[in-house]
Amino acid sequence: MLWQLVTIVFPIFSIVLLGFLYGRKHTPDMAAANKLNIDVFVPALIFDVMTAKSFDLAAYQSLTVAGIAVVLGSAILAWPVARIFGFQMKTFLPPMMFNNSGNMGLPLMLFAFGEKALPAAVVLFLIENTLHFSVGTKIINSSYSLLALFKIPMLLATCAAIFVSLIEWQVPQLLAVPIKMLGQISIPLMLFALGVRLIHIDWRDWKIGAVGAIISPLSGLIIAIPLGYLLALPAQQQAMLIVFSALPPAVLNYMIAERYNQQPKQVASIVMLGNMSSIVIIPLVLAFVL
Repeated sequence: MLWQLVTIVFPIFSIVLLGFLYGRKHTPDMAAANKLNIDVFVPALIFDVMTAKSFDLAAYQSLTVAGIAVVLGSAILAWPVARIFGFQMKTFLPPMMFNNSGNMGLPLMLFAFGEKALPAAVVLFLIENTLHFSVGTKIINSSYSLLALFKIPMLLATCAAIFVSLIEWQVPQLLAVPIKMLGQISIPLMLFALGVRLIHIDWRDWKIGAVGAIISPLSGLIIAIPLGYLLALPAQQQAMLIVFSALPPAVLNYMIAERYNQQPKQVASIVMLGNMSSIVIIPLVLAFVL
């Protein structure tokens, strides 16, 4: 079991560490690479996975409900914690709700459960991202228009993939191969970019970061573990839901907080300390589900 855990988490954390070490030495500007990943590589991955023969939309209905419940339910559980510690709701709640289902979640699911589990991982990733760009942004900025969702490349790729799946059209190899190659760039680039981001940790806001590092996985697990049984999810989907619920806060939380000037330094502390604590939390969760 120990060696199995090592083989799962080592590729992930080794690439994150490489990004961190490279970032410390060269301080690269990852803005262009991150934009390419969000606009091109991740949409290509989504389209490739969702148009595969093995992808069946109906098979993930219960998982979709469970994923939504974990994201929204985490806000309910985190709300009294924010009140007790005096944290601003707009600062504390989004990182508790929206986890690192992209940078860490996709590669983690791939290594832990194999390529056959990638469609379910993509479903959870899409749930988290759609809610983040809608509910999450609305929490921080009440004037945000939900029509902006239709401009997001990842969601456009999702809609295109669903359409292709519904009409049962087989994507020609001439197109499928380059789309697949572009998608394969996304996961290692996510991990490397996460490592580079870790060089910007600000220890002055350690309190909110430490509380967030505990509450983020805990609130998700409290919902995911019983919900998987109640919805009678298949064993693998149930395990993936539990791993999904324990993932650390998404780096995107910081980017959105910075854009709307919603205490970005405090959010950065939550994100970074949450991701650092995952070095311990994720192996424990994997040991529980595997």
